[in-house]
Amino acid sequence: MGGADGAQSAIRSILIVGGGTAGWMTAAALSHALGKRCAITLVESDDIGTVGVGEATIPPIKLFNETLGIDEAQFLRETKGSFKLGIEFVDWARRGHRYFHPFGTFGKPFDMVAVHQHWLAARAAGSQIPLDDLSMAWGAAKRGRFAQPMADPRSVASTFDYAYHFDAGLYAAFLRRYAEARGVVRVEGKVGEVSLDGESGRVASVTLSDGRQIAADLFVDCSGFRGLLIEEALATGYDDWTHWLPCDRAVAVPCATGGDGLTPYTRSTARAAGWQWRIPLQHRTGNGYVYCSRHLTDDEAAATLLANLDGEALGDPRFLRFTTGRRRRFWNRNVVAIGLASGFMEPLESTSIHLIQTGIAKLLAYFPTRDFDPMLIDEYNRVAITEVERIRDFLILHYKLTRRDDAPLWRDCAAMDVPETLALKIAHFRRGGRLVARDMDLFGPPSWLAVHIGQLNEPVALDPLLDAQNGATTSRNFVERLAGAIGSMADSMPGHAAFLDRIGATQN
Repeated sequence: MGGADGAQSAIRSILIVGGGTAGWMTAAALSHALGKRCAITLVESDDIGTVGVGEATIPPIKLFNETLGIDEAQFLRETKGSFKLGIEFVDWARRGHRYFHPFGTFGKPFDMVAVHQHWLAARAAGSQIPLDDLSMAWGAAKRGRFAQPMADPRSVASTFDYAYHFDAGLYAAFLRRYAEARGVVRVEGKVGEVSLDGESGRVASVTLSDGRQIAADLFVDCSGFRGLLIEEALATGYDDWTHWLPCDRAVAVPCATGGDGLTPYTRSTARAAGWQWRIPLQHRTGNGYVYCSRHLTDDEAAATLLANLDGEALGDPRFLRFTTGRRRRFWNRNVVAIGLASGFMEPLESTSIHLIQTGIAKLLAYFPTRDFDPMLIDEYNRVAITEVERIRDFLILHYKLTRRDDAPLWRDCAAMDVPETLALKIAHFRRGGRLVARDMDLFGPPSWLAVHIGQLNEPVALDPLLDAQNGATTSRNFVERLAGAIGSMADSMPGHAAFLDRIGATQN
């Protein structure tokens, strides 16, 4: 609808309920995109804490910051951030075993056959080179080195990508300053009541506990697990995925930097009833234990976490309870749920902040008028649900492929039935090492390959395009050259901390 009618139906006011990472990412992005055309208000209470466990990210976060015009060095400096080349998984396939999920590809193909097929052929011929060593990201990560990817596609140093670790609280504060400078108004207070329009059933306004009332055309629910608008007011419903992803608790505590120091990667270590994260920042290391309450008490979880820190604990353990799953609709009437209000998946692959980002991107792509066209809302929900279910399948893969039988959690996971969409991908890879992609897969073939091989889902046959006569020799030579080139390039990179200093990303 254009002209005067279009102006009359335009969204004039947006209320974001809740701050934290989700609220302030939303406020920053909307204020950047909409400018002064729309009044944007964010209501939050200093008395309500934020979850703040999403300190590790995946590469698309760079696009979010770049779109907002944020300088990388300033962002890292103000959030005490570091670079991330991927995730190391320890004890997931079996105790004593580890592998790396890199950002980027495994090498560069030199013929019509995938790199990992040459690696499989070389290994069958006696090669001892791990798949990880064909990843430029791991070549740098295991040496504690970092440099930005080269632009020259002929170089193996162009084959990796990166993301960040940062203090989520500092990032929210950084984006608050950004948003307020662009006209976003922050209101301090707790929401006490939500009023619905009697005719449309949409949210009309919220009333704060002190009696102030705030009305808006569009509401964004960033109120966390509670889902103040999307669930408590609109009763949207929730799909529980605990039968596939059984962890329902987390305990988190920061510690002093120690152990391996400022590594340019996240570490996930499997424990008896879940897994422990390690996220290195400039000023401390973030740690947490994600676990299943059916197999572990809160006290036991805290004791396990505190016994496995790199350095002195810098605070008391904080506990979180959650139910893995999603809202049945992410956008209901005139409410869009962003972040934990839309659902939750454990931070195994650092997707929490990414799902905030994609929720915002879709809201801008399908930005409504005050008519709230149902067809637009349905398409938003279709895309959002598909995206999150693809991520769900990738997370389940880690649990399903375990070979551990030393604890009930792992035995249950290995034996569980999985969604058909995931079962198909596991079967394809097991039969011939083929990586089946689907629309809206966030994690591409290299990510699936890393977990399949890392968790010992090894193919029973190779690609028939491999040269039957000279295949083993050709493949082995290719793998050895590639691993050598990656090692040499990684050796030439600066140390991670030195690179942060070089670009002015540290506070002096």
